[in-house]
Amino acid sequence: MGTFVVGIIVCALVGLAVRSMVRDKKNGKSIQCGGDCKNCGGHCH
Repeated sequence: MGTFVVGIIVCALVGLAVRSMVRDKKNGKSIQCGGDCKNCGGHCH
């Protein structure tokens, strides 16, 4: 039972992380440089 609960918690955390990355990507932020284009070295568009 404990393993099941921990698995649910881990799945929820992974889901939140993926959701955050998708939201950032839709807002134009790059996953590689964090959207800070002035310190990116020219890799941002």
